Amino acid sequence: MKTSIIPIFIPHIGCPHRCVFCNQWQITGHQGLPSADDIRRLIASYTASARGPRHWEAAFYGGSFTAIPEDLQERLLQPAYEALQAGTIDAIRCSTRPDCITPPVLKRLRAYGLTTVELGVQSMDDAVLQKARRGHTADDVRRATALLRGEGFTVGHQLMPGLPGEDRESLKATTAAICALHPDITRIYPVAVLADTDLADMYEKGEYKPLSIHEGVVRAAYMKQAFLSEGIQCIRTGLQATADLDDEAQVLAGAYTPAMGELVDTRRFGRTLLRFLHRLSSNEPVAVSYDRRDTSRVRGYHNVTVRTAAWSLPFPVSWHEGDVPLGHIRVAQGTAFWDLDVNSQSSAAMI
Repeated sequence: MKTSIIPIFIPHIGCPHRCVFCNQWQITGHQGLPSADDIRRLIASYTASARGPRHWEAAFYGGSFTAIPEDLQERLLQPAYEALQAGTIDAIRCSTRPDCITPPVLKRLRAYGLTTVELGVQSMDDAVLQKARRGHTADDVRRATALLRGEGFTVGHQLMPGLPGEDRESLKATTAAICALHPDITRIYPVAVLADTDLADMYEKGEYKPLSIHEGVVRAAYMKQAFLSEGIQCIRTGLQATADLDDEAQVLAGAYTPAMGELVDTRRFGRTLLRFLHRLSSNEPVAVSYDRRDTSRVRGYHNVTVRTAAWSLPFPVSWHEGDVPLGHIRVAQGTAFWDLDVNSQSSAAMI
Protein backbone atom coordinates (compact mmCIF):
# COMPACT_ATOMS: atom_id res chain seq x y z
CA MET A 1 0.00 0.00 0.00
CA LYS A 2 1.27 3.44 -0.91
CA THR A 3 2.43 5.64 1.97
CA SER A 4 1.32 9.27 1.78
CA ILE A 5 2.63 12.01 4.05
CA ILE A 6 0.48 14.78 5.48
CA PRO A 7 3.10 17.51 6.16
CA ILE A 8 2.46 19.78 9.13
CA PHE A 9 5.07 22.54 9.07
CA ILE A 10 6.28 24.30 12.21
CA PRO A 11 9.23 26.33 10.84
CA HIS A 12 11.76 27.60 13.41
CA ILE A 13 9.47 26.64 16.29
CA GLY A 14 11.54 25.22 19.13
CA CYS A 15 14.92 25.76 17.52
CA PRO A 16 17.42 26.79 20.22
CA HIS A 17 19.99 27.73 17.55
CA ARG A 18 19.88 29.49 14.19
CA CYS A 19 22.05 27.36 11.94
CA VAL A 20 24.07 29.15 9.28
CA PHE A 21 22.18 27.47 6.43
CA CYS A 22 18.65 27.75 7.73
CA ASN A 23 15.67 29.69 6.51
CA GLN A 24 12.81 27.32 7.22
CA TRP A 25 10.20 29.67 5.76
CA GLN A 26 11.81 29.37 2.34
CA ILE A 27 12.52 25.65 2.62
CA THR A 28 8.96 24.75 3.62
CA GLY A 29 7.05 27.56 1.94
CA HIS A 30 5.12 28.02 5.20
CA GLN A 31 5.20 30.59 7.98
CA GLY A 32 3.54 30.71 11.36
CA LEU A 33 2.24 28.02 13.72
CA PRO A 34 -0.80 25.90 12.80
CA SER A 35 -3.69 25.70 15.25
CA ALA A 36 -5.32 22.43 16.27
CA ASP A 37 -8.20 23.21 13.89
CA ASP A 38 -5.72 23.90 11.08
CA ILE A 39 -4.25 20.44 11.62
CA ARG A 40 -7.68 18.81 11.68
CA ARG A 41 -8.63 20.52 8.42
CA LEU A 42 -5.32 19.59 6.81
CA ILE A 43 -5.70 15.93 7.70
CA ALA A 44 -9.30 15.90 6.48
CA SER A 45 -8.34 17.58 3.21
CA TYR A 46 -5.53 15.15 2.42
CA THR A 47 -7.41 11.98 3.33
CA ALA A 48 -10.59 13.03 1.51
CA SER A 49 -8.70 13.56 -1.75
CA ALA A 50 -7.20 10.07 -1.92
CA ARG A 51 -8.04 7.67 -4.71
CA GLY A 52 -7.78 4.19 -3.36
CA PRO A 53 -6.40 2.98 -0.02
CA ARG A 54 -3.35 4.73 1.42
CA HIS A 55 -1.13 4.44 4.47
CA TRP A 56 -1.44 7.97 5.85
CA GLU A 57 1.24 9.50 8.08
CA ALA A 58 0.94 12.92 9.71
CA ALA A 59 4.44 14.40 9.86
CA PHE A 60 5.59 17.40 11.91
CA TYR A 61 8.40 18.98 9.89
CA GLY A 62 10.61 22.03 10.38
CA GLY A 63 11.82 23.44 13.66
CA SER A 64 12.75 21.03 16.45
CA PHE A 65 9.55 19.42 17.56
CA THR A 66 10.70 17.99 20.88
CA ALA A 67 12.35 21.28 21.87
CA ILE A 68 9.14 23.29 21.91
CA PRO A 69 7.24 23.69 25.21
CA GLU A 70 5.50 20.52 26.35
CA ASP A 71 2.02 22.04 26.39
CA LEU A 72 2.46 23.27 22.82
CA GLN A 73 3.71 19.85 21.71
CA GLU A 74 0.59 18.29 23.17
CA ARG A 75 -1.74 20.85 21.55
CA LEU A 76 -0.19 20.10 18.17
CA LEU A 77 -0.20 16.35 18.68
CA GLN A 78 -3.75 16.06 19.98
CA PRO A 79 -5.61 16.49 16.64
CA ALA A 80 -3.21 14.08 14.93
CA TYR A 81 -3.68 11.58 17.75
CA GLU A 82 -7.47 11.90 17.43
CA ALA A 83 -7.19 11.10 13.72
CA LEU A 84 -4.95 8.13 14.52
CA GLN A 85 -7.42 6.80 17.10
CA ALA A 86 -10.28 7.22 14.62
CA GLY A 87 -8.40 5.30 11.93
CA THR A 88 -8.28 8.31 9.61
CA ILE A 89 -4.48 8.15 9.58
CA ASP A 90 -2.14 5.26 10.26
CA ALA A 91 0.94 6.83 11.85
CA ILE A 92 2.53 10.05 13.19
CA ARG A 93 6.15 11.14 12.87
CA CYS A 94 8.22 14.19 13.74
CA SER A 95 11.65 15.65 13.09
CA THR A 96 13.84 17.15 15.80
CA ARG A 97 17.37 17.75 17.02
CA PRO A 98 19.62 14.97 18.36
CA ASP A 99 20.22 16.89 21.61
CA CYS A 100 16.48 17.16 22.31
CA ILE A 101 15.84 13.45 22.84
CA THR A 102 15.42 12.21 26.43
CA PRO A 103 13.48 9.34 28.02
CA PRO A 104 10.65 11.67 29.20
CA VAL A 105 10.40 13.15 25.69
CA LEU A 106 10.08 9.69 24.16
CA LYS A 107 7.47 8.67 26.74
CA ARG A 108 5.35 11.67 25.69
CA LEU A 109 5.75 10.94 21.99
CA ARG A 110 4.80 7.32 22.51
CA ALA A 111 1.69 8.36 24.47
CA TYR A 112 0.50 10.33 21.44
CA GLY A 113 1.11 7.47 19.04
CA LEU A 114 4.33 8.56 17.35
CA THR A 115 6.36 5.73 15.85
CA THR A 116 9.01 7.53 13.76
CA VAL A 117 11.46 10.26 14.78
CA GLU A 118 13.84 11.84 12.27
CA LEU A 119 16.97 13.51 13.61
CA GLY A 120 18.56 16.54 11.97
CA VAL A 121 22.04 15.05 12.01
CA GLN A 122 23.54 17.03 9.06
CA SER A 123 27.11 15.79 9.67
CA MET A 124 29.06 13.50 11.99
CA ASP A 125 32.12 15.77 11.88
CA ASP A 126 32.17 17.91 15.03
CA ALA A 127 34.25 20.61 13.31
CA VAL A 128 31.64 20.89 10.55
CA LEU A 129 28.79 20.94 13.07
CA GLN A 130 30.50 23.75 14.96
CA LYS A 131 30.99 25.85 11.82
CA ALA A 132 27.35 25.29 10.93
CA ARG A 133 26.39 26.43 14.47
CA ARG A 134 24.30 23.35 15.00
CA GLY A 135 24.79 23.34 18.76
CA HIS A 136 25.04 19.56 19.00
CA THR A 137 27.78 16.97 18.53
CA ALA A 138 28.19 13.63 16.80
CA ASP A 139 27.98 11.98 20.23
CA ASP A 140 24.53 13.53 20.68
CA VAL A 141 23.49 11.74 17.48
CA ARG A 142 24.81 8.43 18.79
CA ARG A 143 23.07 8.86 22.13
CA ALA A 144 19.73 9.92 20.60
CA THR A 145 19.80 7.06 18.10
CA ALA A 146 20.42 4.57 20.89
CA LEU A 147 17.57 6.01 23.00
CA LEU A 148 15.12 5.93 20.09
CA ARG A 149 16.07 2.40 19.10
CA GLY A 150 15.82 1.26 22.72
CA GLU A 151 12.23 2.50 22.85
CA GLY A 152 11.31 0.83 19.55
CA PHE A 153 11.01 3.95 17.39
CA THR A 154 11.77 3.97 13.69
CA VAL A 155 14.88 6.17 13.44
CA GLY A 156 15.61 8.63 10.63
CA HIS A 157 18.76 10.62 9.95
CA GLN A 158 18.80 13.76 7.82
CA LEU A 159 22.17 14.70 6.27
CA MET A 160 23.47 17.88 4.59
CA PRO A 161 26.57 17.33 2.44
CA GLY A 162 28.41 20.54 1.58
CA LEU A 163 28.36 22.39 4.90
CA PRO A 164 31.26 24.77 5.69
CA GLY A 165 34.43 22.86 6.48
CA GLU A 166 33.34 19.61 4.86
CA ASP A 167 35.63 18.02 2.28
CA ARG A 168 35.32 14.61 0.70
CA GLU A 169 37.21 12.90 3.51
CA SER A 170 34.84 14.43 6.05
CA LEU A 171 31.91 13.30 3.90
CA LYS A 172 33.26 9.75 3.80
CA ALA A 173 33.75 9.72 7.58
CA THR A 174 30.20 10.98 8.14
CA THR A 175 28.83 8.35 5.78
CA ALA A 176 30.73 5.57 7.54
CA ALA A 177 29.50 6.81 10.94
CA ILE A 178 25.88 6.80 9.79
CA CYS A 179 26.27 3.31 8.33
CA ALA A 180 27.64 2.15 11.69
CA LEU A 181 24.58 3.56 13.48
CA HIS A 182 22.31 1.98 10.84
CA PRO A 183 19.21 4.21 11.05
CA ASP A 184 16.06 2.84 9.46
CA ILE A 185 15.72 5.72 6.99
CA THR A 186 17.82 8.62 5.70
CA ARG A 187 17.27 11.84 3.78
CA ILE A 188 20.07 13.66 1.96
CA TYR A 189 19.86 17.42 1.35
CA PRO A 190 22.93 18.87 -0.42
CA VAL A 191 23.43 22.43 0.81
CA ALA A 192 21.78 25.31 -1.02
CA VAL A 193 22.64 28.91 -0.10
CA LEU A 194 19.36 30.62 0.81
CA ALA A 195 18.82 34.35 1.05
CA ASP A 196 18.63 35.88 4.52
CA THR A 197 20.88 33.29 6.14
CA ASP A 198 24.31 33.57 7.71
CA LEU A 199 25.56 31.20 5.00
CA ALA A 200 24.46 33.73 2.39
CA ASP A 201 26.57 36.38 4.15
CA MET A 202 29.54 34.01 4.25
CA TYR A 203 29.11 33.25 0.55
CA GLU A 204 28.88 36.92 -0.43
CA LYS A 205 32.03 37.70 1.58
CA GLY A 206 33.92 34.86 -0.08
CA GLU A 207 34.16 32.91 3.19
CA TYR A 208 32.22 29.90 1.92
CA LYS A 209 32.51 28.09 -1.40
CA PRO A 210 29.19 26.41 -2.18
CA LEU A 211 28.81 23.08 -3.90
CA SER A 212 28.03 23.08 -7.58
CA ILE A 213 25.02 21.02 -8.59
CA HIS A 214 27.44 18.44 -10.03
CA GLU A 215 29.40 18.17 -6.78
CA GLY A 216 26.17 17.96 -4.82
CA VAL A 217 25.10 15.05 -7.02
CA VAL A 218 28.49 13.34 -6.55
CA ARG A 219 28.39 13.61 -2.76
CA ALA A 220 24.73 12.65 -2.46
CA ALA A 221 25.21 9.66 -4.78
CA TYR A 222 28.13 8.47 -2.67
CA MET A 223 26.06 8.69 0.53
CA LYS A 224 22.95 7.12 -0.95
CA GLN A 225 24.91 4.24 -2.48
CA ALA A 226 26.64 3.56 0.83
CA PHE A 227 23.36 3.59 2.74
CA LEU A 228 21.53 1.33 0.31
CA SER A 229 24.40 -1.14 0.19
CA GLU A 230 24.07 -1.43 3.99
CA GLY A 231 20.29 -1.95 3.80
CA ILE A 232 19.46 1.58 4.98
CA GLN A 233 16.55 3.21 3.16
CA CYS A 234 17.09 6.62 1.54
CA ILE A 235 13.64 8.14 1.17
CA ARG A 236 14.60 11.53 -0.25
CA THR A 237 17.51 13.19 -2.02
CA GLY A 238 17.35 16.97 -2.45
CA LEU A 239 14.95 19.61 -1.18
CA GLN A 240 11.32 19.45 -2.21
CA ALA A 241 10.69 22.09 -4.86
CA THR A 242 8.65 25.13 -3.79
CA ALA A 243 7.88 28.45 -5.44
CA ASP A 244 10.39 30.15 -3.13
CA LEU A 245 13.16 27.66 -3.85
CA ASP A 246 12.60 28.03 -7.59
CA ASP A 247 13.09 31.81 -7.25
CA GLU A 248 16.67 32.74 -8.20
CA ALA A 249 16.51 35.69 -5.79
CA GLN A 250 15.97 33.26 -2.92
CA VAL A 251 18.43 30.47 -3.79
CA LEU A 252 21.73 32.29 -4.31
CA ALA A 253 24.04 29.34 -4.97
CA GLY A 254 24.70 25.73 -4.11
CA ALA A 255 23.38 22.32 -5.02
CA TYR A 256 19.67 22.95 -5.46
CA THR A 257 17.76 21.57 -8.42
CA PRO A 258 14.28 20.02 -8.53
CA ALA A 259 15.92 17.15 -10.44
CA MET A 260 18.42 16.27 -7.69
CA GLY A 261 16.90 12.85 -7.00
CA GLU A 262 16.88 11.93 -10.69
CA LEU A 263 20.45 13.11 -11.16
CA VAL A 264 21.68 11.13 -8.16
CA ASP A 265 20.07 7.93 -9.41
CA THR A 266 21.35 8.59 -12.92
CA ARG A 267 24.86 8.68 -11.49
CA ARG A 268 24.39 5.55 -9.39
CA PHE A 269 22.87 3.44 -12.16
CA GLY A 270 24.95 4.95 -14.96
CA ARG A 271 28.32 4.47 -13.31
CA THR A 272 27.47 0.92 -12.30
CA LEU A 273 26.40 0.01 -15.83
CA LEU A 274 29.05 1.86 -17.83
CA ARG A 275 31.94 0.64 -15.67
CA PHE A 276 30.74 -2.91 -16.27
CA LEU A 277 30.25 -2.47 -20.02
CA HIS A 278 33.72 -0.97 -20.43
CA ARG A 279 35.20 -4.16 -18.95
CA LEU A 280 33.63 -6.44 -21.57
CA SER A 281 36.24 -7.91 -23.91
CA SER A 282 33.96 -8.76 -26.83
CA ASN A 283 32.64 -6.24 -29.37
CA GLU A 284 29.40 -8.13 -29.93
CA PRO A 285 26.17 -6.12 -29.49
CA VAL A 286 24.84 -5.80 -25.95
CA ALA A 287 21.23 -5.76 -24.75
CA VAL A 288 20.44 -3.91 -21.52
CA SER A 289 17.17 -4.77 -19.75
CA TYR A 290 15.49 -3.29 -16.68
CA ASP A 291 12.19 -2.95 -14.87
CA ARG A 292 9.88 -0.35 -16.39
CA ARG A 293 9.97 1.66 -13.16
CA ASP A 294 13.75 1.95 -13.46
CA THR A 295 13.67 3.29 -17.03
CA SER A 296 14.79 6.85 -16.24
CA ARG A 297 17.42 5.62 -13.78
CA VAL A 298 18.99 3.19 -16.25
CA ARG A 299 18.74 5.33 -19.38
CA GLY A 300 19.72 8.42 -17.38
CA TYR A 301 18.34 11.91 -16.94
CA HIS A 302 17.55 13.18 -20.44
CA ASN A 303 18.97 9.86 -21.75
CA VAL A 304 22.52 10.84 -20.76
CA THR A 305 23.59 7.24 -20.07
CA VAL A 306 22.23 6.06 -23.42
CA ARG A 307 24.11 8.85 -25.20
CA THR A 308 27.32 8.22 -23.25
CA ALA A 309 27.21 4.52 -24.12
CA ALA A 310 26.71 5.34 -27.80
CA TRP A 311 29.90 7.42 -28.12
CA SER A 312 32.15 5.68 -25.59
CA LEU A 313 31.66 1.97 -26.30
CA PRO A 314 33.00 -0.03 -29.30
CA PHE A 315 29.78 -2.05 -29.64
CA PRO A 316 26.10 -1.15 -30.07
CA VAL A 317 23.78 -1.23 -27.06
CA SER A 318 20.02 -1.78 -27.17
CA TRP A 319 17.76 -0.81 -24.28
CA HIS A 320 14.68 -2.77 -23.20
CA GLU A 321 12.06 -2.82 -20.49
CA GLY A 322 11.73 -6.40 -19.27
CA ASP A 323 11.03 -8.83 -16.47
CA VAL A 324 13.94 -7.70 -14.29
CA PRO A 325 13.87 -7.10 -10.51
CA LEU A 326 13.57 -3.47 -9.46
CA GLY A 327 17.02 -1.97 -8.86
CA HIS A 328 18.73 -4.50 -11.14
CA ILE A 329 20.16 -4.20 -14.66
CA ARG A 330 20.44 -7.27 -16.87
CA VAL A 331 23.22 -7.26 -19.48
CA ALA A 332 23.27 -9.81 -22.31
CA GLN A 333 26.00 -10.28 -24.90
CA GLY A 334 25.93 -13.29 -27.18
CA THR A 335 25.07 -16.30 -25.02
CA ALA A 336 26.30 -14.68 -21.81
CA PHE A 337 24.29 -12.53 -19.43
CA TRP A 338 24.92 -10.79 -16.14
CA ASP A 339 22.64 -9.39 -13.44
CA LEU A 340 23.81 -6.16 -11.81
CA ASP A 341 22.26 -5.34 -8.44
CA VAL A 342 22.83 -1.60 -8.42
CA ASN A 343 22.02 -1.01 -4.76
CA SER A 344 24.61 -3.55 -3.61
CA GLN A 345 27.52 -1.91 -5.43
CA SER A 346 30.36 -0.17 -3.58
CA SER A 347 29.93 3.55 -3.00
CA ALA A 348 33.58 4.10 -3.97
CA ALA A 349 32.61 4.19 -7.65
CA MET A 350 30.30 7.17 -7.04
CA ILE A 351 32.90 9.70 -5.99
